[in-house]
Amino acid sequence: MHTIRLPYHNRYAYSPITERKDYSWPEGKRLAVYLGLNIEHFAFGAGDGHLLTVAGTPPDPRTFAWRDYGNRVGVWRCLELFDELNLPAAHLINTTVFDHAPQIVDALKARGDEFIGHGRTNAERHGQMWEADEKRFLEEVRDAIEKASGKRPRGWMAPWMSSSHHTPDLLKETGFDFLMDWPADDQPLWMKTRSGPLMSVPYPIEINDSPQILVRHHSPEQFRDFIIGQFEELLRQSAKQPLVCGIALHTMIVGQPYRLRMLREALQHIASHPQKDKVWFTRPSAIYDHCASLPKGTMAPPPA
Repeated sequence: MHTIRLPYHNRYAYSPITERKDYSWPEGKRLAVYLGLNIEHFAFGAGDGHLLTVAGTPPDPRTFAWRDYGNRVGVWRCLELFDELNLPAAHLINTTVFDHAPQIVDALKARGDEFIGHGRTNAERHGQMWEADEKRFLEEVRDAIEKASGKRPRGWMAPWMSSSHHTPDLLKETGFDFLMDWPADDQPLWMKTRSGPLMSVPYPIEINDSPQILVRHHSPEQFRDFIIGQFEELLRQSAKQPLVCGIALHTMIVGQPYRLRMLREALQHIASHPQKDKVWFTRPSAIYDHCASLPKGTMAPPPA
């Protein structure tokens, strides 16, 4: 009897997490924790964008201004919180931010934080581009980040997690080391591309303020509890194998004072945890470097 053959991406093979080899993060730590702050800029009266409430009639200055609050106020309050708790961060940043709010770039560089490729603007999605156009798009973003930050970006997380069938291949071919668009696992995994392996570093769609607060309408207190619950359970599970706990944030969402207050409580819980000696506070590129240096066969391999 033949089973139905469903379309498959052939980027990674099935691998139960319970059957993989054990390894540790640096210094024997078991749980890697990173903050992924989305810093975004939008078109006025055009294109896509996050919605707190129903969209107004274009140009809808109310919604544009709510988004822009993230760059004028929210990002600065988030960075103050990260400084207060001495936490590193990675920033999924639109390249249009570089011209719109250049002081943000200076602040991220001063912290030594990581710039993750996040498109030009979240007003557009690149997944429907023709392949040659998408390649030019990725090169443009890569070069703009290198010019602004002084370092070539190594990681990619698309606006809206948008992807074409060719995106992983093009990322590999334009010099990216890893992507964060495939929330399939709690460990990094190797993905197959036509030009060699590309790593997938876990990035959460669940522990993410945008879907939880804007789409599912959870309260700031609930989101705080989600972060703490995710951290505590992953810390418990990490006794068996190394895991990644990403926390995805947006400046215009958690940057609002009453939400920032709850984020502070969640991050204080993590940063002062009695078992924090088992926790590696890190950035995605450091996770990549560690996993890429592991003996061959330690991580789940890509399809042959």
